[in-house]
Amino acid sequence: MAALTPLTAPDVRAAKRLVIKIGSALLVDRATGLKQGWLSALAMDVAEAKVRGTDVVLVSSGSIALGRKVLGLGDGVLTLEQSQAAAAVGQIRLARAYEEVLAPHGITTGQVLVTLEDTTDRRRYLNSRATMETLLGLGVVPIVNENDTVATDEIRFGDNDRLAAQIAVTVGADQLILLSDVDGFYSANPKEDPTAQRFDLVEHITPEIEAMAGDPISGLSKGGMKTKLLAAKTAIAGGCAMAIMEGSVLRPLSALAKGAQRTWFVAQADPQLARKRWINAMKPRGELVLDAGAVSALRAGKSLLPAGVTRVSGSFGRGEPVSILSPEGVVLGKGLVRYTAEEAKAIAGHRSGDIAGILGYQGRAALVHRDDMVI
Repeated sequence: MAALTPLTAPDVRAAKRLVIKIGSALLVDRATGLKQGWLSALAMDVAEAKVRGTDVVLVSSGSIALGRKVLGLGDGVLTLEQSQAAAAVGQIRLARAYEEVLAPHGITTGQVLVTLEDTTDRRRYLNSRATMETLLGLGVVPIVNENDTVATDEIRFGDNDRLAAQIAVTVGADQLILLSDVDGFYSANPKEDPTAQRFDLVEHITPEIEAMAGDPISGLSKGGMKTKLLAAKTAIAGGCAMAIMEGSVLRPLSALAKGAQRTWFVAQADPQLARKRWINAMKPRGELVLDAGAVSALRAGKSLLPAGVTRVSGSFGRGEPVSILSPEGVVLGKGLVRYTAEEAKAIAGHRSGDIAGILGYQGRAALVHRDDMVI
């Protein structure tokens, strides 16, 4: 841990890909419902980021809080079934609210419902990553939330802080901003200990730092400092810097850029390098032998197409790691394959346009995408 000066802090205006997590307490008022004015102001921040060329993903809580008010479920503890019913009603209103505030800025939104399991299972991870990359490539702002209508453990134990961190790693974001009801990470709960001190910068999450985390403060949100530290661990391991800031101010991203109080957790590597290290540490489940043309294409930064594969060996599922070999059998690298071993054997040596005719469905053009490969 080290003292922070303004010159050493990450600048949110310089983010290439930004994930913003919005807590329920910021978005929903117990008495009046959706905080329309705050959300409209946030939309202005998002629009400015888009103008700068930043990809933006919003991970938003609030569906259950919105739904329970519509259904008249009160402020007490909800049963699992009531939570799921509230989420079903609230998700529609949450997605519509974001659409209505961002559309005037010419921004298209898309709803993405996931669970933490979707980011840990390799096959689901690849599906989520491909979908999010396509949306961002088309200029869409994805609105991500846990799929609380079908989730069980996620509702009882999950939180959108960790989900936001998982999403940040999935999309290769370089910054994650947790808009919370506290203005940073403290040495103790500032609402209980007046001597608690806020840290401007955390370079390493040590056991001492972890011991300082307390319990949730807000009655609406579930994510306390413990979950935020878990989120920070995930984010910085994936090369993504993370900030915790009090988000109730209008236009919180503008406030952050102007020096609002916050805590930054610093990443030790960029997202691409961190992802490459993660892939490289995996144990391969099979091998793909390439022809000379494919080797040249990979060294030029291209994805691996089925046409360049001469032999497939091993037993692997979609999303699992494989070794990539030269025609002479020299290991060139590793990658996460987008087809099963049986499918890869069937399409090896064929053009991407032939995949549908061979497999009976239109698969992805690349056997291993360049973003899922270490050479």
